[in-house]
Parts: sequence; C-alpha cells; structure tokens
Amino acid sequence: MALHTRDGGLVMPNAWDGLSALMLADAGFEAIATSSVALAATLGRSDGRHEVTRDEHLEHAGLLGRLTGLPVNGDFEDGYGDTPEDVAWTVEASVESGLAGIGIEDTSGDPGQPIRDFDDAVDRVRSAVDAAKKRIVVTGRTDNFIQGRPDLDDTIRRLTAYAEVGADVLHAPYPPDLDALRAIITAVAPTPVNVLVSPADKVLTVAELQKAGVKRISLGPWLYVHAMGALEQATNALVAGDLASATTGISFERMGELLARSKN
Repeated sequence: MALHTRDGGLVMPNAWDGLSALMLADAGFEAIATSSVALAATLGRSDGRHEVTRDEHLEHAGLLGRLTGLPVNGDFEDGYGDTPEDVAWTVEASVESGLAGIGIEDTSGDPGQPIRDFDDAVDRVRSAVDAAKKRIVVTGRTDNFIQGRPDLDDTIRRLTAYAEVGADVLHAPYPPDLDALRAIITAVAPTPVNVLVSPADKVLTVAELQKAGVKRISLGPWLYVHAMGALEQATNALVAGDLASATTGISFERMGELLARSKN
C-alpha cells in the first residue's frame, strides 16, 4: 500500500507474458499487473465470460512475479466464482501464490445482465477484504461505464460502499471526463483511486492524472494491444512481400539480456 499513499502514487503497467514482464521490470516500474483481457487473448479466449479459470490466472500471475521479483496485482475479473465464499477462496489462493494485490469487479459474465446487483457486489468485496486480512491489496471495481451504464451516482455509490467494507483501492474504468473522475476521487477520499489510462473523453498525461488526485494508473490491455498492432503491421508487410519491414523488432541480444534478468 505504501506505493499508493506516497506523493504521486504509481504507474502500474500490465504484462501478458514473461518477456513483457521482464521488459517492464527492466524499465524501472515498481509493480506490475496482469490483464484479464490480454491473458484471455493469449489463450484464444474472450474476457469477462468465465472462459479463463482461476488456476490459469493464478499460474500466470505467479510466473510474472517469480520472473521479475516485483509486486503483482491480479486483474481477477469477478473473483472467479458464483458466491462471496468463492471470492474469498480466490483471495486466499492469491495470497498463497505470492500476489501483492487483487482486483474484484462487479461484473457477472452474463451479457444480458453484465453488472451484479448492488448488494451482491458489496458482499463479494466484503468477502475479499475479510479473506485478505491486510495480506494483499484489494481493489474494489465497478464496471458501470464500460458496460454501458453511464450512471455516475450509482458508480460513486458502489465505490463508496466498497471503501466502507474495507477495499484498499477503488477503480471505475473510463469515467466520462475529468470532472467525473474528480467527483469520484472526492467522494471516496481518502481511499486511493486507480485509473485505467484516462477518462473516456481524452488521454491525459501521468502528471495531469496525478494532479487530479489519481493514486494509481494502470494500462489494462493497452500495451498488449499496442504490441498486437505492431504485429499486424508486420503481417501486412509480409503479405505485401516486404520481408525487411516484417522482421524488425528488438534484437535477440536484447531478449537475452531481459531473460537473463529472471535468473538474477
């Protein structure tokens, strides 16, 4: 938690495999996170539909931590289970796997009703906090905005309730604008707030977000998406017969340097 409460907070980028985690560690980041979107995509599956298992995500997050030695926050969707007791089990397993943090969303995996009822969502965060016993940072997250529910009042109501049951960090991806973000930060103070990249209307700088009171900035799937964009460009070059453009990237020597870091 110390990284969240210091001046400026932290930037916590999301890795998707061993090499990306080592690259982020080598760049000097003090903590990293998984991305449920990126992990699901690497397995050829969809995010938010319970297509990735708890054990698969635990193994993935544990690998990133072992390779880098950094604190790892697990982007663990809804906590992997139907009941608050299932969420508690996930938190306990995350502690045993050496994770430093875990995010619990109020999503359901049901496209027809993607956001859980208020009481159910609060009970799940409460169960996570009780299981954590301050051994792991618990982030309470509402996905109202990214699930087509642009209700700022309900978002603040949910985040406030998560804070009241003991969530260490709060997160509502993509508030509509900076005013909405500031309203959230003010309403839940002094609990730290995470932002996924920026408000929905404009990508801000790290300094601008920190000035607004954000304590943690995560990237979610966007570094992975950026890498896949580069791959698509290379693929298009290859289709066009341009081998030179299709085979640029970091050198094998650089890859070797990064992989050697995991042995130190």
